[in-house]
Amino acid sequence: MDAVAAAGEAEGDARVGEFWRGLGLPGLVDVHTHFMPERVMAKVWAYFDAAGPLVGRPWPIAYRYEEDERLAVLREFGVRAFTSMIYPHKPGMARWLNGWAAEFAARTPDCLRTATFFPEDGAADYVRGELAGGARIFKAHVQVGGYDPADEALDAVWGALAEARVPVVVHCGSGPVPAKHTGPEPIARVLARHPRLRLIVAHLGMPEYTDFLDLAERYPGVHLDTTMAFTDFVERAAPFPRAERGRLADLGDRVLFGSDFPNIPYGYAHALEVLARLELGDAWLRGVCYGNGARLFGV
Repeated sequence: MDAVAAAGEAEGDARVGEFWRGLGLPGLVDVHTHFMPERVMAKVWAYFDAAGPLVGRPWPIAYRYEEDERLAVLREFGVRAFTSMIYPHKPGMARWLNGWAAEFAARTPDCLRTATFFPEDGAADYVRGELAGGARIFKAHVQVGGYDPADEALDAVWGALAEARVPVVVHCGSGPVPAKHTGPEPIARVLARHPRLRLIVAHLGMPEYTDFLDLAERYPGVHLDTTMAFTDFVERAAPFPRAERGRLADLGDRVLFGSDFPNIPYGYAHALEVLARLELGDAWLRGVCYGNGARLFGV
């Protein structure tokens, strides 16, 4: 990174604190950040660098730092609680990722202990084990995993999560590139079976925003995270319908800030400032950026 670019990034990063202080908040809660085993993160970054089939466009990583530096950056931003969004793409991977995430959370007290799962033998057993061990949030990535979330192999998993009332962030929308089991219909079948599930729809369900707003209105446990939504990078390809802003305002107590840090192609401040552009009011912003997440996770 040249000196001019570095100075520009530093200036943008300084605006993060200005943003939440201007709202009178004690900081931020970010429900969608990625910390993974080093070799897994390296493979994820390589996939983004190559603009792989599930990315579909050039995607420079803005915060390509070592783990300790990434943690320091989030803390300097004033992020009081965050996650280690992990996700398997094949059988046998989830247990190992969960073990790593448990150790990471144990040495990183401001990280909400995160876990994941895959449709495989024993999934319900290890999910129950993670719940008993203190997992506070789960991640499911339907696009990368390539599985139907309504697969019978996951029915007991969703049931355990619904009973425990532990939130699960699910990438189930068809952005940035649709896959066989993305879109609202497969996850709607899950919710029909488990209506008490605390499901957080990643990326506001882009690009099927309206359909996922419908699900949130139908099921009181459905939340939406703002990850990458409204940013200039996304709006060019999948703009949020202006006519739906009123519904987003009405669901304000179930909208949560997410960033996708560090895997974003722009500065962190931009992800916050685009929320202010919506003109939904400071009370809405305070809930989205801190209050809703703090209440949901008891932080």
